[in-house]
Amino acid sequence: MATALSEIFEPQFTGARGIVLPTGYRPSANEEFMSVEQLAYFRHKLLNWKDDIIRESRDTMAQLKSGPIREADITDRASSETDWAIELRTRDRQRKLISKIDAALRRIDTGEYGFCEVTGEPISLARLEARPIATMTVEAQERHERQERVSRED
Repeated sequence: MATALSEIFEPQFTGARGIVLPTGYRPSANEEFMSVEQLAYFRHKLLNWKDDIIRESRDTMAQLKSGPIREADITDRASSETDWAIELRTRDRQRKLISKIDAALRRIDTGEYGFCEVTGEPISLARLEARPIATMTVEAQERHERQERVSRED
């Protein structure tokens, strides 16, 4: 199927395992769920997301290595330190996100990607498009969050 698509459309990118996807390709409900093309699309999306995070992290590290905060005014210094603290918290959240991206890539490799880890049902393409690391359907995620709230209140 990928060959036929690449003959018809100008290729946008080469996904996993050399699958060539057409320009502007987006998974649709008219295709087989988690077809080779869809898996290649989501692998490409996840890898690009991971690369962006790593690039931002390197930029942050380069800024940190450039030297200490040198504001003379104590208020300016406090503001700069607060900004850096927020930046470092963001990088820590992104570090955790990378492990979720890696887990999603492993699920693609094992054929589990796109299916709810609780119910085994397909996760909607719209949800995967918005959150490619999703492991549960919206309904299962809502049930999970309700159970967590009840557990916390006990």
